[in-house]
Amino acid sequence: MSLTNTPNAERIHIGFFGLRNAGKSSLVNAVTGQELSVVSEVLGTTTDPVKKAMELLPLGAVLIIDTPGFDDTGYLGEKRVEKTRKVLATVDIAVLVVDASKGISADDNTLIGLFKERNIPYVIAYNKADLALVEVKEKNEILVSAQKGKNINELKELLGTLLSEKQEKFILADLVKAGDMAVLVTPIDESAPKGRLILPQQQTLRELLDLHCIALVCQPEELKATLESLRPSLVITDSQVFERVSKDTPKEIPLTSFSILFARYKGDLEVLVKGAAALKNLKDGDKVLISEGCTHHRQCGDIGTVKIPNWIRDFTGKNLEFCFTSGGDFPEDLSEFSLIVHCGGCMLNNREMAYRINFAKAQGIPIVNYGVLIAHVHKILKRSLSPFENLKSIIDD
Repeated sequence: MSLTNTPNAERIHIGFFGLRNAGKSSLVNAVTGQELSVVSEVLGTTTDPVKKAMELLPLGAVLIIDTPGFDDTGYLGEKRVEKTRKVLATVDIAVLVVDASKGISADDNTLIGLFKERNIPYVIAYNKADLALVEVKEKNEILVSAQKGKNINELKELLGTLLSEKQEKFILADLVKAGDMAVLVTPIDESAPKGRLILPQQQTLRELLDLHCIALVCQPEELKATLESLRPSLVITDSQVFERVSKDTPKEIPLTSFSILFARYKGDLEVLVKGAAALKNLKDGDKVLISEGCTHHRQCGDIGTVKIPNWIRDFTGKNLEFCFTSGGDFPEDLSEFSLIVHCGGCMLNNREMAYRINFAKAQGIPIVNYGVLIAHVHKILKRSLSPFENLKSIIDD
């Protein structure tokens, strides 16, 4: 996949944080070489996170995020600071921009504490180097001047060192080998985007080709005939047709779903599988949060707002209340919910998906994703975990 076509969820997310008028936006413009953010002497010019996908050597494909000032005040200011805090859930690297003529403030120290708390590698960039009243002492500190272009390349190189040991992640490289055949079952119905495959299907197909496997793509209606003439090493299906595909796939052929693969790729599959077991503990009146990482036009029979609630009601026989969030919205307080059902997270980067899972885990709220839940309510979860030896004993359908 070329850098120009890398999905945002697969890019390294770099967030620029700091006080109003510390020069965050100016530094972002200097690093990107573009007038990405509006620069002004007026406090609070940046009112929403501004994002730019680009290639930044030596890191490669990145998503640069400019955030509102962390010291903003008033009702609207508090809303802007809240948005800045939410960005922390997504970033792989943080750049704290400090006015070198003033030094580290209490709010800057709060941000540093948040970086450390969330294990986010960070750089302190002292901007306005010509006015510097501070000395650079640590390896992660650097004097820069956005206005004069001082040490901008050095800042990029410093950022590159922070993820030098970042391990490449795979979707299914441990499940197949070169020469294996995998069948991808991709329904083309009213919810399928016209003229293209959805992102998890694209990424899974591309990885199979990179691994020199044979990838065969069909719709559910053609699966049975396909399997009668071939014996693939693995069948991967869209979760919505899991039940039908399971019936048509011989038991000796391993079966899983795009959503389950991405549960493992993006987060913690074991936690999500255990979350499915919480369905049996739901009681009348319990609240269930259904959260999606992207925003899209809702259609009749939408999986998140219609199909999954109906499947849960049928499976549990309980009168439940469902709440919905999408995109960057994810509640800070999860205590009112008895269960969280999350999408596969294909539009979220690994850090944000892991953050949401760990956030739920820390508050003691079980969390499951679409694919795992759908397999469980149709009593085929154990089979869908057949490719993963370490997980098959966790749950019985």
